[in-house]
Amino acid sequence: MVKVLENPFYYLDNFQQVLQWIAARYDDLLDDAERSFVAQFAALPQPSRALFVRMAMRKGVLFRASKLVYPEIGNTTAAAAPLTELGWIAAGAALALDDVFAVLQKPELAQLFAFKGADKTARKADQLEALRERYPDALPLSGWAELTGGIAPSDTLYHMLMQPLCDRLRLVFFGNFHQDWSEFVLSDLGIYQYEKVDFPPSARGFRTRADIDAYLALHACRERFAHGEPALDILRDLPPDDGNEWLASRRHRLQFQMAQQQEKLQDWPGALALYRDCPYPGARARAIRVLEKSEAPADAYALLEQAMASPESDAERQQLLRMAPRLRRKLGHPKQPATPAAPVVRLDLALPMPPDDWWVEGVVRDHLSAEASPVYYVENALANSLFGLLCWDAIFTPIPGAFFHPFHHGPADLHAADFHARRAAPFAACLAQLDDGSYADTIRRNFAAKFNIQSPFVYWGALDETLLELALACIPAPHLKLWCERILADIQSNRSGFPDLIQFWPDERRYHMIEVKGPGDRLQDNQLRWIAYCAQHAMPITVCYLQWAA
Repeated sequence: MVKVLENPFYYLDNFQQVLQWIAARYDDLLDDAERSFVAQFAALPQPSRALFVRMAMRKGVLFRASKLVYPEIGNTTAAAAPLTELGWIAAGAALALDDVFAVLQKPELAQLFAFKGADKTARKADQLEALRERYPDALPLSGWAELTGGIAPSDTLYHMLMQPLCDRLRLVFFGNFHQDWSEFVLSDLGIYQYEKVDFPPSARGFRTRADIDAYLALHACRERFAHGEPALDILRDLPPDDGNEWLASRRHRLQFQMAQQQEKLQDWPGALALYRDCPYPGARARAIRVLEKSEAPADAYALLEQAMASPESDAERQQLLRMAPRLRRKLGHPKQPATPAAPVVRLDLALPMPPDDWWVEGVVRDHLSAEASPVYYVENALANSLFGLLCWDAIFTPIPGAFFHPFHHGPADLHAADFHARRAAPFAACLAQLDDGSYADTIRRNFAAKFNIQSPFVYWGALDETLLELALACIPAPHLKLWCERILADIQSNRSGFPDLIQFWPDERRYHMIEVKGPGDRLQDNQLRWIAYCAQHAMPITVCYLQWAA
C-alpha cells in the first residue's frame, strides 16, 4: 500500500473506498439521490473529486476559494466547475452575519465593518454580538461591502450543499457519528491499529432504511437537547421503538438524560413519566428518588420493594439499600438491622506534602514501594488489560452485527445486555484456562501478537512486560477469574472502580491492592462495590487515607 504522505490523493482513495464498500453492501438501503451521487462521483475528473472530498472532510459548509489551495488539485476554479454544474456546491452564497464572522479573519472584519478604537480590539465574539441586531439579513460577500460601506476581500465563496448526504454515507459505513474520515489516515500512518475480524460481506450495521432514518432522527434530537432545547419539545419527535435493540438503547439513553433534566427543573411529574417509561440502567432508582422528592414516600417504597426483589445490577442494589432506611423512617416502619459489610483493612498515613508537582496516589506509591515489593499505579488498567488479553478471541468473535467495517475499536454491541450471552461458549473457553493453568501463556501470547491493536479493555500505554510478569506471578488464578466474571456481569459499570495501586511481593508470589484517598476525598460508589467484592472473596485490599503532616 502507498504510504499516506507519499500519495497526495490518499483522502480521495479513502473516500472512494467507502463509496465502493457502501455500494457493495448497502445498495438496497440507499435512496435514489445517494445511488445517483455514487455513480456521478465516479465519473468526475480527478481534481473535482479531490476538491469535493477536501470540502466534505473539513469543518463547516462555507469555503473561500483562497483557502482551498492544494498542489495536487491545481486550479480550484476549474476543479469546482463540474461540482457547480451538478448542484453539489454553489458559488456566491448569501451569508448571514454569523457566516461572515465564520469565514473572515479579524483584520478582514475590521475593514468590512470599519471597526475603530475599542471595537477593533474587542474579541471576535463580542464584535459579533454588538452587530447582530443591526444586520439581520443574509447577503453575498459583495453585498455586505455595499451595505456597510467597508471593504470585503475579493474572493469566491463556495457553499457545500451535499454535506448532509456525505454525513449519511459516513453513518452507513461506520454505524455511528463519532468516527470520521480520520480513521483511515490514523490507520494508514500506523497510529491506530485494528484487529482484523473475518466478517462476511453480509455483515452490516443497519438492517433497513428505516434504521438509518431512525438513527438520524435520534441524532437530531440529541443535538437539539445538547443545545438546550426543552426536553418536552424534543420528546414529541423521538422516533418510536421498532424492535431494533441497538437503536432502542440509544433512545433510552437520551430519554434518561431528558428525565434528569426535568428532575433538575423540579418537574416531578414530567421526570417521573420519563423515568417510568425508560429501561435505561438507573432509571428505576431515579424514579424512586423523584417519588420521594414529590412527597409520595409510600409509592416510592412500593417501587423500591419491587426493585429489591430483582435488582437490575449491583449499582442499583447499592442505591436501593441507601434509600430504603430513609423511606422506612418517613413511613414509620421499624428499623431493619443493616447487613454487616465484609471488613476492609484501613491504612492511615501522615506524610509531608511534596514541594513540587505531586498527586496523592503517586505520593503513597513512592512511600510504600520497595525493591523487594514494588508498587504500581494501575487503577482500572491492569485488571481490564488482563481480562482483555485473556479473552481477546471471545471479544473479537465475529458475531452478526458486532463488526461491519475495518475500523472497530471493539464490538458494536459491547454494552448490549446480551453481549456475554451471545458469546457464552468463547468466554467460557477463555475463563476455563484459569482453571487448567494455560491462561498465562495465552495472555503473554496476545500481549506480543496484539500489541497496540485497539481494544476496549487493554491499556497498552499502562502495561509493560515487567508489570505483566509480576501480575501473572503474584495474582492467583482464582482471583483473576473473579475479576473477569465481575467485569462480564456488567461491562459498563464494572470496568471502573478498581483500586489505584497494586503492590507485589514476587519472592512470596502475593499481591495487595490499595485504594488511596487524599484529604477530603471519599470513596465513589463503583469503588465501594469493588472493595466490597474483593473483601467478600478474601482478596487482599486496603483503603489508605492520606493526610499531610504538620
